[in-house]
Amino acid sequence: MTESLQTPPDAVGAVVIGRNEGERLVRCLQSLSGFGAPTVYVDSGSSDGSPARAAQMGAEVVSLPMDRPFTAGRARNAGFERLMQLHPNIRYVQFVDGDCEVAASWLPFACKFLELHADVAIVCGRRQERHPEASVYNQLCDIEWDTPIGYANACGGDFLARAEVFGQVGGFDNTLIAGEEPEMCHRLQRLSWRIYRADAPMTLHDAAMTRFSQWTRRTSRAGYAYAARAAMHWRDGTRYCWRENIRIALWAFAVPLAIVALALWSPWCLLLGFVYPLQWLRTSQRVRAQHAQRSALAYSFFVMLGKWPEFYGQMLFLIRRMRGHEQRIIEYK
Repeated sequence: MTESLQTPPDAVGAVVIGRNEGERLVRCLQSLSGFGAPTVYVDSGSSDGSPARAAQMGAEVVSLPMDRPFTAGRARNAGFERLMQLHPNIRYVQFVDGDCEVAASWLPFACKFLELHADVAIVCGRRQERHPEASVYNQLCDIEWDTPIGYANACGGDFLARAEVFGQVGGFDNTLIAGEEPEMCHRLQRLSWRIYRADAPMTLHDAAMTRFSQWTRRTSRAGYAYAARAAMHWRDGTRYCWRENIRIALWAFAVPLAIVALALWSPWCLLLGFVYPLQWLRTSQRVRAQHAQRSALAYSFFVMLGKWPEFYGQMLFLIRRMRGHEQRIIEYK
């Protein structure tokens, strides 16, 4: 049974976003229904009847117009705006992706946490993968969600935020196709607000990622997002995302180019390619402290392999930017 909220129910609301999530969306809305908090579902062009199903389950439905590219940030902003129009006294807003199920204990815990920590704008908890055993790609997501507990630089797509602060900072950037959460957290931190990752169950995520092509598209989207966020903050002096972009370009482009160039002088220089398995083992040592050896090796292998699709994402962003094209979402499922 869902734990009752100590915070008045009319002080908490939820924004759910989705696109063709099917039964995942039903589970998401069911997990929120027991809290008695008003919920807004924002749909981004679903063709599976998601808006009608959400309405039947009692959610306020917002269907984004197709005059601009769909992004998660745009959807969440639209949901927040509608929620505050209907319930202007709401103090806290739970954002959750439609492929996630909210833990029964999460909202009472998170609301109490924000009430006790006046300097925290956002609190998030443990997101876990629903079926990590279904594929190595789901397992990678499960490890990815396992971030350190304590004050953090960013949150993911599921979190509880102070409504007033979210509005003051301008919410998400509508144009980012990914990475909109850490970009918003970056702006919050510049205003001296803090983000906290609590050691408490928050959501079950259903990546439903079973194919290598899905993983490459998701990974290229991450590279695209790193480049887009660095470009957005290029002139503010923070060097935001510089390190991530340099690391991608180094391993996917600079090091291979250097090895090939040196091999033209001496074939023995091809042995420099062993730097990649060495880096793979080095990364696995860090991951192994929290995960089994086999999982750590698999995760570290894909971290290294992922530099190439990430680099492709960087180049895709630069090409679109130079041509003046709008950013468009990169879907992986």
